[in-house]
Amino acid sequence: MGIRDLLGEIASTYDRTAGSGREVKGQQVLRKVASRTDLALPSGFKAEGHGGQTTPAATPWIGLFEENGHRDPKKGLYLAYIFSADLKNVSLTLQQGITWLEERLGRGRAREDHLRRHAARLRQAVQRQQRQGWVDEPELRDAAARPRAYEAASVIAKTYETAALPSDVTLMEDLLLGVECLRRAEGADRVWWGSDASDALEMSYEPGSHAPRPAADPLANFRPKDSSAYVAQISARQQVKQRSHEELIKDFGLYICERGYEPITHLQHPKDLVLRSQGNAENSGREWLVEAKIVRSGNPTKAVREAIGQLYEYRHFLYLKRPEPFLIGLFSEEIGAYAPYLEKHGIASIWRDGSGWGGSTKAQDWGMTS
Repeated sequence: MGIRDLLGEIASTYDRTAGSGREVKGQQVLRKVASRTDLALPSGFKAEGHGGQTTPAATPWIGLFEENGHRDPKKGLYLAYIFSADLKNVSLTLQQGITWLEERLGRGRAREDHLRRHAARLRQAVQRQQRQGWVDEPELRDAAARPRAYEAASVIAKTYETAALPSDVTLMEDLLLGVECLRRAEGADRVWWGSDASDALEMSYEPGSHAPRPAADPLANFRPKDSSAYVAQISARQQVKQRSHEELIKDFGLYICERGYEPITHLQHPKDLVLRSQGNAENSGREWLVEAKIVRSGNPTKAVREAIGQLYEYRHFLYLKRPEPFLIGLFSEEIGAYAPYLEKHGIASIWRDGSGWGGSTKAQDWGMTS
């Protein structure tokens, strides 16, 4: 057997109305995908079948993941064969993870808009016009939130009729092209999230304008840098550094989006982060300038001093002909008596507080913390 036979078997046995129990034939086929050795997948790839857990999936699917790479379909990029709800079609699609966005954007239109925006950016890297028969999104024919999100998350897709599946050779040719596109898209994805360059896949400025386009997607201009460790060469010796600074910005940006603020890092260098209020006419044109600092060894003194200096400097030099921003010091842990000290100098403070966030009086008044 091969991919063709597997896809045909799922199309002929899967029954959404039969439940998700172990005795259900279609579910058995999907669960056994991970242990199969006859699929002749591209080197280094493994397959996993998904038919739902307590509730049967409206659109069953098979995920294809690199054995030594990313394997979490909740976030990141991956390849998948996704069946339409009527099982008449199955599509090989380059997918974005969708589940991680639920807590930030919900399961409806906001998440779909965000996924489609980012899919459009990534398509520029995979040159869709050169691939005959590939489309942007598959048609899954189901109105539930998850199938709609799968459609929106698709970067490219190749759809087949399950009643007339092509040969294994053709399926493999398409799959190898999908793997190539996956790797290109992953590189572009890293560039987009980590770059401040104006030509990183998509311009964020309208011609003749000096302000970012208004974005319905609150995460459209939020691109925190990689938080993984990196190696720095300093004076002929290596140092491994942790990007905890970038991780602090990323976590806070995703959190503050839920509070009605748009986090922006793209094209903001040297500023760490800028916030804008979503749909608040009272603060139209104003923004919050955020400087992030890591507190070392439980002593906030140095971090607070550096935050004050940089916030004042950036406000003075970067807002000469613009309304002055509100100022925020963002810290990796509580800063104690320095919170009222910063407030006295016109600077709000926000800090990690266990799994949540704490903040000074100004931050609470702005609705950024409770």
